Formats: sequence, structure tokens, C-alpha cells
Amino acid sequence: MKNLSPSYLKHQFLIAMPHMADPNFAQTLTYIVEHNANGAMGLVVNRPQELNLADILEQLRPDVEPPARCLQVPIYIGGPVQTDRGFVLHTSDKTFQATVALDGLSLSTSQDILFAIADGAGPEKSLITLGYAGWEAGQLEAELADNAWLNCPFDPEIIFDMASDKRLNQAAKSLKIDLSLLTSQAGHA
Repeated sequence: MKNLSPSYLKHQFLIAMPHMADPNFAQTLTYIVEHNANGAMGLVVNRPQELNLADILEQLRPDVEPPARCLQVPIYIGGPVQTDRGFVLHTSDKTFQATVALDGLSLSTSQDILFAIADGAGPEKSLITLGYAGWEAGQLEAELADNAWLNCPFDPEIIFDMASDKRLNQAAKSLKIDLSLLTSQAGHA
């Protein structure tokens, strides 16, 4: 008998298959923040953009010179939705004004976390994105059925302890898959 209850991917990684045509998601690794009957939300975690935390702080508090360490904090393209809005995925050792707990991780969307990171008082580990990825009800399920994505268990080391250009392949390796061996002509079994 087939299990009819939906299987949701909250707190997992989505690995874009090599044939992913959508430029927003080609060669991306996405952390799924929420997934339920109403849809899904995720953050792409392997696409740093030209901005760093100092650039963001100059906009938020122009009268304060950002500490030099902020030049070393990259800002990632989290997805194509609300690209002017910041999302910080971080370890759960600290809480901020707008923080949601996610299975051992936290997601904060208030400016106070950016100031705390800048001032050296932020969470132990964090990743800052502008924008997020969103799927309507049933859309992600359809894309998975279409072989656009693989999913694998979340591993905090991939996000926080690895160079961004290594994250996608490392997540695939957790499934014992070498993405370079998959052709862009993947079909259905």
C-alpha cells in the first residue's frame, strides 16, 4: 500500500540537479526553512554575491564606520524573492528580535543580528542572505517528481565550515553521488 501522507523536507538540503535550467537555482544548494501543505521556503547557501556585511551596514547605519572584519563577511543570494530583505541562518547560541528556532539552528530577520555580528557579539556561526526561495503549494513536490532536485539531510558543517564553492558537491557526496557524473540529459526510470 502506498503511503499517501505527504513527506515534507523542512530542515533538509535541496541539491539542484545538473540539468536545472532555472538560472536562479542552477548549481545551488538550498536549505529548506519551511515546507508544508501551503508551500515551501528555503535559502540558497552557496551563492555569495559581490556585497559584504560592511556594504549592508553602510546602508543601515551610515554614521557608523563598519569594523574591518565586516569586509570578510559575505552576503549570499538567498533566492529570487524579496531580494532586499535579509535572512540570517545561525547557530542557536543567541536570540534576536525576530528569531525563529529551526531544529538546532535559528533564522533571524531583524537588523539587530547584523549589528551584533558587526560588533563581534553575534552568534557563533552565521550565514547572511538577501532574498529567499519560495514555492507555492505542491510546486516543490512537482519539481522533485520531475527530478529537478535531490534532497539530503541537513549538515551544519556544510554551511558553516566549508567554502561556498564546495558545499553543493559535499551535500551530494553525503548521498554518495558525484554530480559531475550525472549528465544534463537525466531521464526518468
